[in-house]
Amino acid sequence: MHTLYYSPGTASLVVHWLLIELDLPHELVLVDLANKQQRSPEYLRLNPSGVVPTLVVDGEVLTEAAAIVMHLADQHPQARLAPPMASLERGRYYQWMLFLANAVQPLLRNWWYAEEVAGPAQAEAARASAATRLGACFDRLDAHLAANGPWMLGDRVSAVDFQLTMLMRWSRKLPKPATDWPELARLAQGMKARPSFKQLYASEQLSEWA
Repeated sequence: MHTLYYSPGTASLVVHWLLIELDLPHELVLVDLANKQQRSPEYLRLNPSGVVPTLVVDGEVLTEAAAIVMHLADQHPQARLAPPMASLERGRYYQWMLFLANAVQPLLRNWWYAEEVAGPAQAEAARASAATRLGACFDRLDAHLAANGPWMLGDRVSAVDFQLTMLMRWSRKLPKPATDWPELARLAQGMKARPSFKQLYASEQLSEWA
């Protein structure tokens, strides 16, 4: 049994989406971020970082969204969301998952929480810097898709596409969101057309970027 500690629209979204996509029985436990429930002693015992997601699988705790996504893909090879171990494509899979987790996601967080990151006096400068650097990331991703698409690993949807779609959703309020790039927009539309995405949105009661 999978138990996901989540908050709608946050980094837990991609894990929730994979649970639906893979048709895995799961229970959702809402973490009320507005009331700092993620900082409660009870939650910190599960996830000392005080963030979502946390996935509990048969009593064992997993954290970090990208790591959980990769684990779920490996645990369910019949879905073919990750390339074979030790293949060149596996290396590219790691490359793009880590690029999204280490380059794109922190910049999106810097943009959304610029005052927390840089302080009120420097918030606008921090936000502008993040937007510029995100633009360079989106340039790279769009060019890769144009040359190697239609999906991030070629002709099959992979876990990378799920992770990327979540981050593109987060970019929706940027001066130039990810979907202003043509190949990224095409990928987003394809991923949003999946039945699992519609079920995810209904479950989390989301409407933005539908």
